[in-house]
Amino acid sequence: MNDSSHGQHERAPYNGAHEIGTTDPAERFEVTFVLKRQATEDFKHRMDAVARGDRGARISNDDFVSRYGASDADISAVRAFAQKNGMAVVQASPARRTVVVAGTAAQFRTALGVDFKNYAHPGGTYRQRLGTVQLPTELEGVVKAVLGLDNRPQATPHFRVRRPPAASAAHAAAPVSYDPPAVAKLYDFPTGIGSGQCIALIELGGGYRPADLHTYFTQLGISPPPTVTSVSVDHATNAPTGSANGPDGEVMLDIEVAGSIAPGARIVAYFSPNTDAGFLNAITTAIHDTVNKPNVISISWGGPEANWEPATMESFDDAFQSAATLGITVCVASGDNGSGDSLPSGTHVDFPASSPHALACGGTSLRARANTIASETVWDDGTQGGATGGGVSTQFARPAYQNGLHVILDKKTIPLAKRGVPDVSGDADPETGYNVIVDGTSTQIGGTSAVAPLWASLIARANSMNTSAAGFVNADLYAANPPPFHDIIDGNNGAYSAAPGWDACTGLGSPIGNAVAATLFKSAGQTAVPIHATAGKG
Repeated sequence: MNDSSHGQHERAPYNGAHEIGTTDPAERFEVTFVLKRQATEDFKHRMDAVARGDRGARISNDDFVSRYGASDADISAVRAFAQKNGMAVVQASPARRTVVVAGTAAQFRTALGVDFKNYAHPGGTYRQRLGTVQLPTELEGVVKAVLGLDNRPQATPHFRVRRPPAASAAHAAAPVSYDPPAVAKLYDFPTGIGSGQCIALIELGGGYRPADLHTYFTQLGISPPPTVTSVSVDHATNAPTGSANGPDGEVMLDIEVAGSIAPGARIVAYFSPNTDAGFLNAITTAIHDTVNKPNVISISWGGPEANWEPATMESFDDAFQSAATLGITVCVASGDNGSGDSLPSGTHVDFPASSPHALACGGTSLRARANTIASETVWDDGTQGGATGGGVSTQFARPAYQNGLHVILDKKTIPLAKRGVPDVSGDADPETGYNVIVDGTSTQIGGTSAVAPLWASLIARANSMNTSAAGFVNADLYAANPPPFHDIIDGNNGAYSAAPGWDACTGLGSPIGNAVAATLFKSAGQTAVPIHATAGKG
């Protein structure tokens, strides 16, 4: 065997976890093998063109699979490995470049040279992989990552329920709330309802109740309501927990924001387990879903880069590159724990928002007067209420579209060294949050979790006015002159401060929706064809 782990070395225990025993050797579980793509150099050249904004470099899903999917030989090599070790292949996808293998702890222990222990933490128990993943010689260079051996909770949802009145009394101004279409109107979103589009929502737990959605959209006057369906990934399903403070809050927030702003778009929730394997498999399932064909993906889950293995982050970023070449926009929440991203010391950014091939969405505090924006600042409620995530990646190089930028760190201006987060922003302060219904209860929710579906619905509206999907938008947005944003220059998220232009709190700023759409049309060399139908408020 070779130590070919590509960054998959022994992991520290999950936050607050302690060992409770050895994993039962007979325990059976599924593991995802991520394979290399074919024609890697050709793909790199294509991706470089897409990243520069060349929409002619995009490719159809069928062509993508034949050119850049996993090869039959590589899939066969993993099948042979599984059979040799008494395990079974339960799924193989050339498009997603994954092979899912089922086996026992004892079989994986022997096959990959690792061990397993069970751990308990405040939220439950999990299986931890011990040791470095060791691949046999025949899989060296074939397998890029092995996910699912460790099934700890990989990500957290980035939403915040508004604090009780007593707790929010110290807030600088009285709380206000908005229906999502009202926020879209404040941000001057283009008219239209996202007709003909499909927005994919990645969900790592919880669920939605159709009765709640019916009530919510009816109250907003949206008729007909958006079509909402779910897709099961790795055996997870739409399973409401009954608690607004749990993952149901995330699922309902995502659906209600996206569905009320772009009710003409089909909303598809991809439910998967909250593990590294489940998260990636949900994303790649959405990217290569030839039935629903989403052209925008919204992700409101994540965690500090330090909590991820490098090989896993590379696999996610690689999936986002695949999405870009297929013309799919990926919007990701930047986190709700400020510049420290919930870790006890230092500055950290949230992943997968830190992928340079995702549109990282940060948070603001938005206040209106007479249906116009009165003020907008960085969302930062201090230690009690959270703050927008943002900062500088330690994993990813600075992308070309961020060349020449600076950050203000601890009140000192320094050049941006690596990937900066976020790219854009929108209302996220729970004190200026969104009216939603979760598990039968009306509540007010904020967090950057609301900003990812907000931007996804903006892109959906823009797509419906265009002859092709926006796809990878980062380069176009950074190069736009004049910038199609409300520039946020007041506030900080802890260590980083806002400033004119891009900053590591709110990115380029919050959207001027029609200007964003015009920027995308102009970059595509196309003319907007507005859709005048509207639905509901705003």
